[in-house]
Amino acid sequence: MNQRIAHVTLIVRDYDETIAFYTNVLGFSLASDLDMGSGKRWVVVAPPGPAGCSLLLAEAKTDEEKQAVGRQGAGRVWLFLHTDDFWRDYPVLQSRGLRFLETPRSEVYGHVAVFEDLYGNKWDLLEPLQ
Repeated sequence: MNQRIAHVTLIVRDYDETIAFYTNVLGFSLASDLDMGSGKRWVVVAPPGPAGCSLLLAEAKTDEEKQAVGRQGAGRVWLFLHTDDFWRDYPVLQSRGLRFLETPRSEVYGHVAVFEDLYGNKWDLLEPLQ
């Protein structure tokens, strides 16, 4: 049996501002943007590199969804962006205005720094040592 996680849904405030952040700041590609009618879109953004898990953007509509924007991880790092060269990508992302919440550090598992996206979701930029 072959299976993989294809997408993780990220609840967002606005499709277009989110697309701009992920493509212009993080350097992701816009893999899909299909109009589904009634204000819904199938929007997928993906990091550069080999095909893997991508983000399916879901624009918040209900009050409950709107309250979840930026809080899906309950204040914890819950998204992990792996890189093959931390020290190449870190200054590039900083220069594009990405907000890092700490200085880079080396751990037993790799080089890492926590950043937040435009809504406050916490991510690790991580170059694994293995």
